[in-house]
Amino acid sequence: MTQERLTPIDAQTFWLAGKIPNDTFLLFGFDGGPADVERTLDDLAARARTSPELSVRVDDGGSWGYPTWVPRDVDRSQFVVHDLERPTWAGCLAAVGALVDEQLDAAQIAWRLHVFTDVDGVPGVDRPGTVVVLQVSHALGGGGRTSAHAALMFGRADVHVPEIHPPGTGPISLPVAGFRAARAHRRLTADVEAGVVPAQAELRPLLRTNDRPAGPRSLRTVVRQRSELAGATVTVATLSAVSAALAARLRALGDDPSALGAEVPMTKPPPRLAYNHFGNVGVGLYPNLTAHDRITRIAADLAARRLRAAHPAMRAADLAFAATPARLLRWGMGAFDPDVRPAAVTGNTVVSSVNCGAADFSFGGAPVRMATAFAGLSPMMGLTHVIAGVGGTVTIGVHAAESALGGPDGMDAYVAGLEAALSAG
Repeated sequence: MTQERLTPIDAQTFWLAGKIPNDTFLLFGFDGGPADVERTLDDLAARARTSPELSVRVDDGGSWGYPTWVPRDVDRSQFVVHDLERPTWAGCLAAVGALVDEQLDAAQIAWRLHVFTDVDGVPGVDRPGTVVVLQVSHALGGGGRTSAHAALMFGRADVHVPEIHPPGTGPISLPVAGFRAARAHRRLTADVEAGVVPAQAELRPLLRTNDRPAGPRSLRTVVRQRSELAGATVTVATLSAVSAALAARLRALGDDPSALGAEVPMTKPPPRLAYNHFGNVGVGLYPNLTAHDRITRIAADLAARRLRAAHPAMRAADLAFAATPARLLRWGMGAFDPDVRPAAVTGNTVVSSVNCGAADFSFGGAPVRMATAFAGLSPMMGLTHVIAGVGGTVTIGVHAAESALGGPDGMDAYVAGLEAALSAG
C-alpha cells in the first residue's frame, strides 16, 4: 500500500482527528506475562513488519491533493512499557483513560502499543496479568478491522485482513457518480413509499448524554460469557441492557428517556471501498417495554437498518463520495465546526461491536483471556460502549464523562445497573 492515496473517507477521518479525537483503543488482557518482556516486544515488532498496513504513516504535504500512505519502518518507539502507580485493574483503566488524551499524529506514527505488566485483577485471570493496548489511528480503520492487526502481532497463525477496493477516479468521475447516485436515490424514495425498504431512522431528542462532555472521564468494563447472553445476539442483548440501565440512570437524574436511542456503527456490504467501511445507524432502545418485547423491537430495528443499507442507493452514494475531489473535501473539513449543536441526534449513546475471533494468540506465551475497546467521546456524545469478544468471553468497554451520568458516582451507579440488566436477561 506504500505511496497509495488515502481514500476520501479515510482522508476525512484523518482530517477529522484534528477536531474530534478518534483514535481506536483495543485492550487485551493476558494470563500472566513473559519472562522477558523486551524479547517479546522484539518478536511483536518483527511480526508487525510483515504487515504492509502497519508499516506506514500518512504524508499530508499540504497540497490540495489527498494525503498518501508512505513507508515507515516499525521501530521500538511504537512499543511503550508503562509503570503503574497502582498495579490493579482499576489503576490500569485509569492509565488507559489518560492515554485517550494523547492522540497520535498519523503523519508521524499510525499506531502504538502500550504494555502494562504485573496487573492484579485482570478479568478472567487469577494471578498478576499483562494488559496490552493497541492505539491506532482511525484512518487505518475501526476496531473490527484493526483487531486483526493486533492478532497478527500477538502470533495468530492465519490472519485475514479484508482487502479494500477503491473505485477508480478520473475527470468525469464525480458528475457520472453523482448522476447515478441521484437516480438510485429516486428509486430508494419509491421503494420506501412502496414499503419495500424501511425509511430512514428517526432522530432522537437530546438528553444529558448528548451535552458537551464535562468533568473527569473514566473507563469501566463489564465481562460476561457468551453463554450467559443466550436468547439474543450479543449486540441485541447488550443494547437491551444498556436501555434498561441508562433509562434508569436518566430517570434518577430527572431526564425523560422514553425516546431513548443508540447510534450503532454497522459494517457496509462488500466490496470494501475504504479502511473505514461502515455507517452509523440509529436504533430505538424502547426502555418502556418488557425485556422480551424490547429485545424483539431492537432486533427488528437492526434488521431494518441492514435492509436499508443493502439498497443500491447506498452503494451509489458511497461511490459518489469516493469521487469527491480532494480540494472540495479539504474545504468542507476546514469549514466543519464541531461546536455546532443540532436539535436532534442519531442516538443518545454509542454501542459498537468488535469480534476478535478465537482466543488463539498470546503475549510472550501468556494466553489471551479477554479483549475490549473504548470509543472516544465527542462534543455531542458523553457516553460510549464497545462490545468486544474473544473466544467465549464478551467484555463491554464503557467510556463516559462525569457530566453524562450525573456526578462523581454516576459511572459506578450506571455500570452496576448495566451488570444487573445483563444478569436479568
